[in-house]
Amino acid sequence: MDAYELMHSGELYFPNDESLMTQQAQYMELLYDYNQTRPSQGALREQLLRQMFADIGEGCYIEPPLRANWGGHHVHFGRNIYANFNLTLVDDTHIYVGDCTMFGPNVTVATAGHPVLPELREQGIQYNAPVHIGRNCWLGAGVVVLPGVTIGDNTVVGAGSIVTKDLPANVVAVGNPCRVLRPIGEKDREVYFRNRPIPAAFR
Repeated sequence: MDAYELMHSGELYFPNDESLMTQQAQYMELLYDYNQTRPSQGALREQLLRQMFADIGEGCYIEPPLRANWGGHHVHFGRNIYANFNLTLVDDTHIYVGDCTMFGPNVTVATAGHPVLPELREQGIQYNAPVHIGRNCWLGAGVVVLPGVTIGDNTVVGAGSIVTKDLPANVVAVGNPCRVLRPIGEKDREVYFRNRPIPAAFR
């Protein structure tokens, strides 16, 4: 396997390989351009995102600044995804996000890891594992998702949580390490925040 194939294999590799760094630099240039756009330049932002991302659906809104190791080149976004300020995508391998998912400010989704063994780390060796985030999820402010994690559809991850293991669909999960707090249930059909009832117009 060449360096690029190793990067997506889960095997150990050297991320400072010259061929990888040459490719990566091209995508980082586009990311730089995206982060320099003005709030009034929505059409330009959409155009740049289509160039930057592996896949991006209609209606996505990503508030600059966006950080991404490969400029989004290994990121697959569905439709109508919203990301608040400072979304960080460590996209050394693939990140998949379903339709209508929302990211609070300062969320990090990481695919890259480094060996625990000091002698390997000293050489700059790395490995990557893809992340899958389902449809209609909400990741609150400051959430960190670690390599290899899958989050099921409709799940809410509470602010500040560190997601180290897979989360099922249709739950509220919180904490460090992140654990399921409860399922999304009937009460959630009645109230939206601290016992405030959902108005009939929104049901």
